[in-house]
Amino acid sequence: MGYNWNWGIFFEASPEGGGTYGELLFYGLTWTCLTASLAWIIALSLGMTIGVMRTLQPGFARSFATGWVELFRNIPILVQLFLWFFVIPELLPQSWGTAIKTMPNSAFYTAVLGLGLATSSRVAEQIRAGIEALPKGQRMAARALGLTPVQVYAQVLVPMGFRIALPPLTSELLNLVKNSAIALTIGLMELTARARSIQEYSFQVFEAFTAATIMYILLNATIVIVARGIERRLAVPGYTGPR
Repeated sequence: MGYNWNWGIFFEASPEGGGTYGELLFYGLTWTCLTASLAWIIALSLGMTIGVMRTLQPGFARSFATGWVELFRNIPILVQLFLWFFVIPELLPQSWGTAIKTMPNSAFYTAVLGLGLATSSRVAEQIRAGIEALPKGQRMAARALGLTPVQVYAQVLVPMGFRIALPPLTSELLNLVKNSAIALTIGLMELTARARSIQEYSFQVFEAFTAATIMYILLNATIVIVARGIERRLAVPGYTGPR
């Protein structure tokens, strides 16, 4: 028997309730965008801090940053999500653990936290590489002008290093969007989970995952276009990269 294509499935009411299959797919896309956006805020803020700490002189701050990167970078993201969702609440005092497990949208908050922390280690390495790729003369010139170490980082090294790291940071954001699909394993009904749900209820597997694939492509293409615009806007005239 051949496969019965039915693109009209997206206009049919879902037995789950909440609208048509197409509407539920867009709801999943919304959760994907929210999860990736909030996780990226965590990843970028922590990653920039940890990345800067990785470039400091040997000491506690640098050792802590190195430990952070090695810890979160070397544990699979799926394992990290399982630890945050299933294990950590059991290790906390019973009242705290119960409150976390019964919290509305707990899978969403866990996914945001887990993805954000895991991605922060990769962002930190991109920031570190961007700063260390700068010519040493920039740091020396800044110190010669009388800037303090904090001012050197805040006004010279971090802004310039961020410009160098922007392309790989875009790749990390794209990876984060795709990694958000892992959150279906802890119950978050994001885009992939919704496509899987449509397939299970309607048996229209190709239509469901084709639509989800197109949504992922459009979302990531939008991110790439915006990132390229930011790169052009932040480009330093006459600066072609580290020498």
